[in-house]
Amino acid sequence: MAKRICWALLFWAACVVAQADPLRIVSEAWAPYVYEENGVVRGLDYELTATVLERLGITHELQLLPWKRSLAEFDEGRADAILDIFRNPDREQSMVFIDEPLSSSEFVLFYARQRPFPYSDLSSLKGRRIGVSPGYWYSNEAFRQSKDFIRENAPSHAANFGKLMLGRVDMVLIERRVGLYLAQQMGILDQLDYHRQPISHDDLYLALRRTPEFERLAARFTVELRKLKAERAATPAR
Repeated sequence: MAKRICWALLFWAACVVAQADPLRIVSEAWAPYVYEENGVVRGLDYELTATVLERLGITHELQLLPWKRSLAEFDEGRADAILDIFRNPDREQSMVFIDEPLSSSEFVLFYARQRPFPYSDLSSLKGRRIGVSPGYWYSNEAFRQSKDFIRENAPSHAANFGKLMLGRVDMVLIERRVGLYLAQQMGILDQLDYHRQPISHDDLYLALRRTPEFERLAARFTVELRKLKAERAATPAR
């Protein structure tokens, strides 16, 4: 009997410890959606996520890493969640997505003003070198698979813009608001422009590891996120 009580207490203690562990979130610095400024994590989607988690009584910690490493940390079980990820059937095998997107994104082609290249559709890119980011899943399948142009990886978005300024790539595919924010931070906003016709539109999500525990959390998070969005929509802008 004493042994049973002891094991029960140990099991209860383990559950308490597990529940006390913060939710481990990874993402890439992707201003203005998620980024660090003066040691403080900020961003449209991060602040929305943090508010929902606070309402649910869940503590969290966020680590900003290169995107490819963020995916590896998640896949290898060292992270519980990944922030600002695109949803697709392959990822849903190992991830449970919050059913409500945090925000929407628009991927466009940036170019140097001194070397403008026309763009109307993908056929316009024939023979061009397009800067892209490793580990990114672009929802435009024709863009992903086309052999008419070269998709050239760079270790960071800033590196992609650096290559663009040097003429080592013809254009860079990047999320519109991210590109504008980064160009301003780099002091090259007046030297760049972008084609208004997007390559793709994508929703941005929070995804969790696919376990029964996190599936329950995803359902609770979805309800609270929708409630928060409705509250903000009903509040007049000042």
